[in-house]
Amino acid sequence: MMKPRGMTAINLAQSEDQIRRCFPVMAELRPHLVEREFVERIRRQHRESGYQLAFVEASGAVRSVAGFRIAEFLAWGRTLYVDDLVTASAERSRGHGQALLDWLVARAKADGCAELHLDSGVQRFDAHRFYLRHRMSITAHHFSLIVS
Repeated sequence: MMKPRGMTAINLAQSEDQIRRCFPVMAELRPHLVEREFVERIRRQHRESGYQLAFVEASGAVRSVAGFRIAEFLAWGRTLYVDDLVTASAERSRGHGQALLDWLVARAKADGCAELHLDSGVQRFDAHRFYLRHRMSITAHHFSLIVS
């Protein structure tokens, strides 16, 4: 893999400033999010379910973001589940998403996970091509029901 120009690091967003800097990229995937609530939502999910926010920083700006958690499922065993994976639209096809996905796979292995899973909206055709190019398989249909 060619290293994206200006890439500095993949880090976990832990400080309020790091989390806040991830918002504009995350909002491209999750436009319903409210910026003033973002930091507390990330922190609450971290406390309640181990959610973590990783980000690629290049040339001083956040380029790609992944929200994930490690959990154990009867169906899959210990699994790294990716809740969110997005690269800023102006930064796509520059290696940031690939670097972050590679990091997530390495993290899953290091944390003793048997598998890595994610769901992707049916309308996200470009994302699906990306996942399939990276040897991911479509293994299920995801169903939902609004109960409120």
